[in-house]
Amino acid sequence: MRPLIEYLKAVRAELTHVSWPSRSQAVGYTVLVIAISLVTAGLLGAFDFVFTYLIELFLRTVAR
Repeated sequence: MRPLIEYLKAVRAELTHVSWPSRSQAVGYTVLVIAISLVTAGLLGAFDFVFTYLIELFLRTVAR
């Protein structure tokens, strides 16, 4: 049990050295991450749509 207590004390001491963002910075970073995720999802969805269409077009052409 003693090593666990020492570990938790060390963790608490290290957390005092962390430079925590302000509330407005945290909100800004969160909005940025969500926006980048939505843009990435949109781009991947667009590529998927285009490639699916091209493959279907190719397969229809070859099947004739």
